[in-house]
Amino acid sequence: MAFFFANVEIQIEGSAGWAANLPTWRIEKHWLLDIFWGGRAMTGYHAWVFSFMALVFFSPLAFNGKWEWRDAALALAGVMTFWMVEDFVWFVANPAYGWAKFDPVHVAWHPHWFLGAPVDYWIGLGGAVLIVWLLHRSGRVRR
Repeated sequence: MAFFFANVEIQIEGSAGWAANLPTWRIEKHWLLDIFWGGRAMTGYHAWVFSFMALVFFSPLAFNGKWEWRDAALALAGVMTFWMVEDFVWFVANPAYGWAKFDPVHVAWHPHWFLGAPVDYWIGLGGAVLIVWLLHRSGRVRR
């Protein structure tokens, strides 16, 4: 799913990542963006896309007719993993970038990097692994 969505975004954004050339509203600077958005701009495009994908991952909880915290935690881990993979595939599959330009010099909208990847990836990976590990440890993951 992340591969397909990344390719949709490549068609929408082209070489101008983070909706730079899209006709959408943008909030460039705000202290909450530093905390919750990794210092990146908040755009109308991202507000709608992130909300839509959260609904995609959490809608099975509504459709199965019952709410369980375990399922909500797994949906959260899933959406976190989805966005990390989708973002990475966007760079690798995008003809304007590719693996060679996956770095802080060419990707200005990811301002913080660690060990060759945006810090967001490490936080997301750590969060998703922690969620699954805690659920597994507590016996709340179905086998």
